[in-house]
Amino acid sequence: MLQPMAVFVKPVEDYKIQVKFDNGEQKIFDVTPYIGGTLYGKLKDKHYFNNVKIIDGYVTWADEQDIAAHELYDYSVPVVPV
Repeated sequence: MLQPMAVFVKPVEDYKIQVKFDNGEQKIFDVTPYIGGTLYGKLKDKHYFNNVKIIDGYVTWADEQDIAAHELYDYSVPVVPV
């Protein structure tokens, strides 16, 4: 079975992103554990972090930081409707 691909992303509070997948599911992914080092350390800047986008099913930022579709899907939690 193919891994669902991200089709929409938006930043939410506390370095988390809400991701919608091509199977209709919406989940929250915590980016905090990824923030560090030379490349991913740039994500600490909220303005930079908030400029997240989708390219070919990957969540990505301007300087080539990205998160693979399988990580997004497997390590996120479902959005709970309010």
